[in-house]
Amino acid sequence: MSNPADSKSPGGGGDVAEVEKATTNIDHSADLDEKAKLSAYKADAIEAENSELNMGVWEAVKLYPMATFWAFVMSTTIIMESYCVFLMGAFVAMDVFKRDFGVPDPKDPSQYAIEASWQSALQASGPLGALIGVCIAGPITSRIGYRWATISGLMCLNGFIFVFYFAPSMAVMFVSQLLEGIPWGIFIANAPAYCSEIVPIKLRAPATQMLQMFWAIGSIIVGGVCYVYQDKNDPSAYRIPIALQWMFPTPLAILLFLAPESPWWLVRKGRLEEAAKSVRRLGRASVLTNLDESVAMMRRTIDLEKSDKEPSLIELFKGTDLYRTLIVCGVYAAQNLTGNLIANQAVYFFRQAGMDSTTAFALGLITSALQTIFVMLSWILTTYLGRRTIYVWGSLINVCFLVALGIAGSVGKSNAASLAQASLGLIVSVGFTLGPAPASWVIIGETSAIRLRPLTTGIGRAAYYIVNIPCIFLATYMLNPTGVDLGGRCGYVWGATGFVCFVVAWIWLPEMKGRSYREIDILFKRKVQARKWTKTPVDINDDA
Repeated sequence: MSNPADSKSPGGGGDVAEVEKATTNIDHSADLDEKAKLSAYKADAIEAENSELNMGVWEAVKLYPMATFWAFVMSTTIIMESYCVFLMGAFVAMDVFKRDFGVPDPKDPSQYAIEASWQSALQASGPLGALIGVCIAGPITSRIGYRWATISGLMCLNGFIFVFYFAPSMAVMFVSQLLEGIPWGIFIANAPAYCSEIVPIKLRAPATQMLQMFWAIGSIIVGGVCYVYQDKNDPSAYRIPIALQWMFPTPLAILLFLAPESPWWLVRKGRLEEAAKSVRRLGRASVLTNLDESVAMMRRTIDLEKSDKEPSLIELFKGTDLYRTLIVCGVYAAQNLTGNLIANQAVYFFRQAGMDSTTAFALGLITSALQTIFVMLSWILTTYLGRRTIYVWGSLINVCFLVALGIAGSVGKSNAASLAQASLGLIVSVGFTLGPAPASWVIIGETSAIRLRPLTTGIGRAAYYIVNIPCIFLATYMLNPTGVDLGGRCGYVWGATGFVCFVVAWIWLPEMKGRSYREIDILFKRKVQARKWTKTPVDINDDA
């Protein structure tokens, strides 16, 4: 006869069974809790994504006014690069600068010209420095964030402007531009990524396209300043425009110190509470009642990448990330091959087309003003027609005008031919800012994987400079009287390169209009053909 106490003794089998049963119940309960949490987290993510997808443009502006403002502030950093790029283009067309640093013009010994080699070197030195800047921007930003990386660049720029202002020779100017280029690289790598991350889906196009608008505004400021000072007969004609660069870095650094960090960057770092605070600061607190949903959407997208490692450059060239990297690099590099260099050297081009100094600077100012207006028009076109549509067909239209420019430069020397070349040069410069240029910023901001975005935008801009630097030498050699002096016939060269860019974009560039970052990730992983993206649905519940 068994003793009932045996089943309750420390060594009895009954207690073991009960303990095992209790443990199983606890584990099962824990599993249910974990599943419930995951289900709730995914439901929040889906709710936030649906909300953004169904949001109209004006509704997005009303809900996220501060996101729009901070994107505006970050975009303003591009003025620094634009200002200096166009400044060097204006200096080589300025009579006082040519007299102080140039040689007698072979076509007219009573006039002066900057030697083609020095002209190319001055205009390539900034991009060389920027190439260094974009290479260090990705690792720095991945570690300390967009705000502090950009603020550091702004403070360095303040010091480098001193070198440029007091430069006594072309060699020192070259070094100063090289140094200034390093912070430019940080700004240009960070700005499109930050702007695309802090705004909702429907505002990604206008937010990133503001970069092109501020590029045009930089050229307007240069055009206005140089138009006023180009008639002066002393070094203040070019020293004052250099000194005016100090207007920008310190005020922008103060504003960015007050700005919120990208919530996507904070989520990548696991700082979820700070990400929620950042989302609150970007929108209207009275409306954004459930911040957890927005953070959950970000977590869901980032979890698709399934990696706890620190981002590395090697990852950019593996698997589907290679395709995404090539798109960003290709779109960046193509900016040099579809009319951008004519836009950047507009004043010099007008001088070579036969315009006098005052008229050339006035036309340059008009070109810059029109570029600003056309960039704002492109906000509407890109938002409603799509990125691929505007980029691809805008490139083809620009190719047609470049060929027309080449024809105008081939008909011989006459007043009518000079006017035709100047007019077509203006159309190419303005047309570039309506189609390929602003659309490219949106594509760059949307294409890369979230985790790799700072690195991808940095490498993409590096590709831009790698193509830009030899193209600067080529463009200068084609236009300069000490080179081959092609004038408008350079349109044939840029028309040919632009046509190649059009074909490549038509084959490989997908349409990302109206897609969440989760959908973009999934479509890349599924290897959907670029021209079929618009017809390929992605279910809101899909994670792969």
